[in-house]
Amino acid sequence: MKYTIILKKGKESGYTAVVPALKGCVSQGKTRTEALKNIKEAIQLYVETLLEDGMTVPREEYKDIVELKVAVR
Repeated sequence: MKYTIILKKGKESGYTAVVPALKGCVSQGKTRTEALKNIKEAIQLYVETLLEDGMTVPREEYKDIVELKVAVR
């Protein structure tokens, strides 16, 4: 499975990682690398828990990526 992860750098320290398709699946880390490692573990646990409870695992659907080139003045 593949999920979109949104990383946000904190104003004072660290990074927060959120998985929009998995409600409440959030993690953090002091560095970008640590935050990505931690959110991957959080996703794994989230999905395993859903499966153990006999629930459906959400999938990302209808995702499009748009690439733009903007001239900077």
